[in-house]
Amino acid sequence: MKNTRREFIKTSASLTGLGVVAAGDLLAASSKRETKKTPSDQIRVALIGCKNQGYTNLTSMMRNDSSVVCAALVDVDGNILNGRLADLQKEFPNNGKIETYADYRKVLDDKSIDTVIIATPDHWHCLQFVEACQAGKNILVEKPISNYMAEAETMLAAAKKYNNIVCVNQHQRSGEEWIKSMEIVKSGILGKITRVDIWANFGYAVGNPIVTDSAVPQGVDFDKWLGPAKKRTFNERRFHGFWRMFWDYGGGLMTDWGVHLLDMGMWAMDAEGMMPNQVYSNGGRFAFLDRASETASTQTAIYQFDDWQMTWSQNAGVQTGPYGRLYGVAFIGTDGTLVADRDGYEVFPEWSNDLGRFMFEPVPKFEGDKRSQDHHTAAFIKCIKEGNRNTPCTIQVGRDAALLAHMANISYRLGGAPLVYDDNTQRFIDNDKANAMLFPKYRAPYRFPVI
Repeated sequence: MKNTRREFIKTSASLTGLGVVAAGDLLAASSKRETKKTPSDQIRVALIGCKNQGYTNLTSMMRNDSSVVCAALVDVDGNILNGRLADLQKEFPNNGKIETYADYRKVLDDKSIDTVIIATPDHWHCLQFVEACQAGKNILVEKPISNYMAEAETMLAAAKKYNNIVCVNQHQRSGEEWIKSMEIVKSGILGKITRVDIWANFGYAVGNPIVTDSAVPQGVDFDKWLGPAKKRTFNERRFHGFWRMFWDYGGGLMTDWGVHLLDMGMWAMDAEGMMPNQVYSNGGRFAFLDRASETASTQTAIYQFDDWQMTWSQNAGVQTGPYGRLYGVAFIGTDGTLVADRDGYEVFPEWSNDLGRFMFEPVPKFEGDKRSQDHHTAAFIKCIKEGNRNTPCTIQVGRDAALLAHMANISYRLGGAPLVYDDNTQRFIDNDKANAMLFPKYRAPYRFPVI
């Protein structure tokens, strides 16, 4: 490579933080919430799904910008609903009246609410998202955007048809450390990128100890929680915080962290909107068999593209990983490797035997500001104010990441079958068993949306 460190730094300086700078300016300008806003100045938000990440998203928006007002909270667990209402009233006493509902359709019918945050379990995303599009709302939707591939395709079609301002909460897209990582990879200093290695090793992903079914907790509408998923008895290990490890509601570590990290590979390689030539995945549940979980604990996936390869490796229950990082992405080039996670990145130049030196001068290790979520919600607010549909993570990007994760899980569930997905037909080529797993089977009276 001909890139010198001086040239790289010059190029990087001209590009650095194009998204983050705007978000940072917005954050700085709105560090203090005003006590009064007229309705015309407000962004009136309803949160659907209040327990964990959804509440983080909402409060991030409210802290970022004084024009953001919480108009309503929705949750099928009355205990969570009342608790979050009290939390908001304490932290934002000047917010005004906040309505509470168990039925999300109440906020979709409320024309005074212009924005919704969808942070329910994955199996609910598609229905709520499509209906929010039809209701004309701006939408911040949690990742993965869907629990099935066909749902992701339907959500993309709905957003295009109704022309909503949509942002997927793959907030690494707004992270300072990731934006700078992309600049380095795309600068060419690493040489030809032939491989992107991704790993995620988390203790929580093995699930929790098995318990027997029990009565539905008081204040919980469990039938509404199940929604379009099949009817079954209540078990606390399939409920709050634990549902990700069961196929009816989630896809395990692959769809939880996979969409974040696989997205970084696609972004770096300018592969947005592309599908790999082939995907295959193997693994199993080889340890922690006393835990309540259906999804893989150990899993490897390979995504083959024309002239590069992306790999995913997970070891649930393990808290160590390559390069001393619990999780991360390694962009491996002919001249060097960049390794990144949410804390920052470091670069390892390759040694050239022919030249008798490293391929380029050392690049300083970088530590990010760890505020990707705040940068992300700030950018979303800015898009709402400007009527800009090019949010920091569009529904197209969310669809791509979800499909990659789901394809790997389908291959895994079919014993490592190699899969080729046709974007035009939205089906797998010559694999009826895989195609049978594209669509969910919604229980009555729920119906899969048709756009």
